[in-house]
Amino acid sequence: MADFIAILDFGSQYTQLIARRVRECHVYCEILAHDTPAAELKRRSAKGIILSGGPAGVYEHEAPRCDPAIFHSGIPVLGICYGMQLACEHLGGRVQPSSSREYGPAVIEVLADDPLFEGLDQRVSVWMSHGDRVGETAAGMETIARTESCPHAAVFHEATGLRGVQFHPEVTHTPHGRRILRNFLFAICDSSGDWSLSRFTEEKIEETRRLVGKSHVVCALSGGVDSSVVALLLHRALGDQLHCIFVDNGLLRTGEREQVVATFEETFHMDLHLVDAADEFLADLDGVFEPEEKRKRIGHTFIEVFKREARSLSEVKYLAQGTLYPDIIESRSAFGGPSATIKSHHNVGGLPQELGFELLEPLRFLFKDEVRQIGRELGLPDRIVDRQPFPGPGLAIRIIGAVTRERIDMLREADRIVQEEMRRYESYRDIWQSFAILLPVQTVGVMGDKRTYEHVVALRVVESVDGMTADWVYLPQELLSGISRRICNEVSGVNRVVLDISSKPPSTIEWE
Repeated sequence: MADFIAILDFGSQYTQLIARRVRECHVYCEILAHDTPAAELKRRSAKGIILSGGPAGVYEHEAPRCDPAIFHSGIPVLGICYGMQLACEHLGGRVQPSSSREYGPAVIEVLADDPLFEGLDQRVSVWMSHGDRVGETAAGMETIARTESCPHAAVFHEATGLRGVQFHPEVTHTPHGRRILRNFLFAICDSSGDWSLSRFTEEKIEETRRLVGKSHVVCALSGGVDSSVVALLLHRALGDQLHCIFVDNGLLRTGEREQVVATFEETFHMDLHLVDAADEFLADLDGVFEPEEKRKRIGHTFIEVFKREARSLSEVKYLAQGTLYPDIIESRSAFGGPSATIKSHHNVGGLPQELGFELLEPLRFLFKDEVRQIGRELGLPDRIVDRQPFPGPGLAIRIIGAVTRERIDMLREADRIVQEEMRRYESYRDIWQSFAILLPVQTVGVMGDKRTYEHVVALRVVESVDGMTADWVYLPQELLSGISRRICNEVSGVNRVVLDISSKPPSTIEWE
C-alpha cells in the first residue's frame, strides 16, 4: 500500500489544491470530513494529517472542529490557516480577530531551524488570506515564523508534533509553498513518495477483480473522458463481464454518437448497447425553463431509460460511472463541511435504490488531469483523452430557456463551428472548455439589405486545471472574428454573437 496523507476539510476554497500539491509529490492523499475520528486515521495508517483552512472563526459557536484525539495520535499534523488556529486553540492558545488583516502577499521571517523550512532563506514570500490570528500560543509551543502584522505566522508544538502555518503553501502565490509541503511530507512524515497514477491504475484493476468476482458490471458510457476511462479500466479488469450502455438523449454534439460506436465497439471490441431515446428526453423537457429542473428531468429520464436497458442484461450486480472529485465537491457540502451547493451533478447521488445495483466509482478521488493521464496510459485515442468536458445534460443546459428540436439544431450547428475553429487554434490544448450558448433573446440585424430579428449566441472559452476555478481566455481577434462570421452566415436563425468574459468565481463555467 502507498503512503497515505489525510486532508481534513474545513471548507476552504483551497482544500482541493492541497490534495493536488500532495499528489504532485507522488504521495497519495484523500480529502476527508473535518470530524473524521482519529481512530479511523490510525486504522488507515495515515503518515500525516493536514488541517485545511476554512471560512469560520474558531471562536464561533458552531465552528467546525476535528477529533481532539488527532493531536495526541502520534501522527504528524500540519494546520493551515484555520487549521492552525483550531489546533492552537485546542492546545491552550488564544485566537482573536486581527487588528491588521492580511489578504495577499506577505513576507515571513523564519525564526527557528525547523525541518518545515529546510532549504529556504530566512525571509520567504507567502500568500496570506485571514482575518483572525493566533494572539497567544499554548505552553510548550514555539513560534517558528512571523510577519510584521502576524507574530505567530508558523508554530511548532514538540509534545504533539503539531506544526501550523497561517499562510497558504498550497497556492501558486506562495512561491516556495511546494517545498514547504514537500518538507512536511518527507522530512516530517517520512513518506516514501512512491505513489503514481500507474500504480493507482494497477491497484484499482486488481481491487475491481477481487470485488466483482464473477458478477457482471454495467457502465453508463457517455463518450466523455471520465466514463471512457472508467469503461476501459473496467474492460481491462473484467473483459466480457462489462456491458456498456450509451444513451443518445438527442442533446449530443455533432458526430458524438458515431465516435462512441467507432471507438468502443469497433476499436476496443466492448459489449456496447446503443439506445436512441431522443424522443423521450425531448418530451420530458417540453415547457421546462428552469436549469435545475432541466437537470433533474434529464437525470430522471436517463435513469428510466438506462434501467430499462440494463434489465435486459443478466447477472449484472454493479453499476459503474465516472464520478470525479469536483463532481462530489460541487454537488454537496464538501463531505459535511461548510461549502455551499452550486448545482447538482448527474453523476452524484440520484440513483434510486430500486435500480438494484451496487455502485462502482473507481475515479471518485481523482481530478480531471489525472484521469486524462490514466486514459493515455490505457491507450485511449487523443480525440477522447483531449476532449473538452461536456455536461451530462448535454446541449439542454446550454440552451437558456425552452429546449426544442429547432433550438437544439441551431445550437448544435453553432457549436460545431466553434469546435472546428477552436481545434485550428495553436493553443487549443491549453483550453479547458470552448462552447456556444443559445440565449433566449432576439436582436435586430441586417442581412442582404433586409431587417432581421433573430437569435443571439454567446461564446464561452475558459482555461482551468480541474474545473474548480477558471479564467476566460483572451483569444486572437481573427479567431473570434472567424467564429462570429461563420455562425452568423451558416446557422439559420442567428444574427449576433457575443463573448462571455467572466471567470469562475464569481460565474460558473456552464451558464446553467
